[in-house]
Amino acid sequence: MDTIPSFTIDHLRLLRGIYVSRKDTVGDQTVTTFDIRMTEPNRQPALSQTSIHTIEHLAATFLRNNGQWKDSIIYWGPMGCLTGNYLIMKGDLRSEDIVQLMRDTFSFIAGFEGEIPGAKARDCGNWTLHDLAQAKKDAAKYLEEVLIPIKAENLNYPEQ
Repeated sequence: MDTIPSFTIDHLRLLRGIYVSRKDTVGDQTVTTFDIRMTEPNRQPALSQTSIHTIEHLAATFLRNNGQWKDSIIYWGPMGCLTGNYLIMKGDLRSEDIVQLMRDTFSFIAGFEGEIPGAKARDCGNWTLHDLAQAKKDAAKYLEEVLIPIKAENLNYPEQ
């Protein structure tokens, strides 16, 4: 079998950031998959299951309600390795195109108060697997350390 492209990224050099993971054509549309990397793989602790699950609920809710971008959002969800999330959007986009959207998303999460959307037994397959306090800390750290001062090395995968 061929190695899929995401397994060819040097995870030993990968920084936190926003990366274009892939672009696909669906009909006559381009769909862009972003790697929203919140921790440095194999060098920083992975996010907890409870935190990333809460981040998933809050980010998906925020993005699908964003006036400018909601019609472009296809999917937001956690990576299996728990070091970040995938965001799939309609359009031929670059990492730079969504920096402000990610700042707004993680600012929303970091400041969120109240009941986590969709975190009831009727609405979620694992409704007890949430930690709002930790999700807010993880979102604030990513926002303050990566998204606000973002640099080119946080927007482009390391050279192979």
